[in-house]
Amino acid sequence: MPVTLIIIAITCVVSFAAFNNSRLLNDLIFWPPAIERQREYYRLVSYGLIHADFMHLLLNMLTLFFFARYVEQFYTHTLGMFGFALFYLGGLIVSILPTYFANRGNASYRSLGASGAVSAVLFAVILFQPWATVRLYFALPIPAIIYAVLYVGYSIYMDKRGEGNVNHSAHLWGAAYGVAFTLIVRPEMLSIFLAQLQRPHFMM
Repeated sequence: MPVTLIIIAITCVVSFAAFNNSRLLNDLIFWPPAIERQREYYRLVSYGLIHADFMHLLLNMLTLFFFARYVEQFYTHTLGMFGFALFYLGGLIVSILPTYFANRGNASYRSLGASGAVSAVLFAVILFQPWATVRLYFALPIPAIIYAVLYVGYSIYMDKRGEGNVNHSAHLWGAAYGVAFTLIVRPEMLSIFLAQLQRPHFMM
């Protein structure tokens, strides 16, 4: 999975550099006024290269590493060598657009991290293998489809509450994009997914 490893490497290098460089962090972070007034559209992507802290980076990159192999193989076969890169880039952009439109006039709003694109990857895998094992917090094994329901429910609840520093909207839109884009590319995946749901085979 060479493209995945390149994405992880670039994200780690840029994130580590930004940990100790506030100017770099401010230049890359998602900040609506910079996009609205200064046309810095690159921020719709660059925010995914930086993270709040090491744990934030580690969780996103570990999830990407363990799940992207299936998605990269699919998109390489379907769209060519750079198919997965296109999918991941789309996940970064699509997942943050609703946040941008909701906060165009909010100068105090900022967001960072690759969670939206990582959610897209994770939900594409769930579409491929709904009964695969997902380890909640890398410990508790649950079926992927159950994890998806819990993830969406929790994200909707927290997004409505509007508390904390997590962009739950990006998680939701990233997940929706991961499923929608995959079905657009291969519509037959829906019938395959539904057929798999009827044959539970959860393994610990």
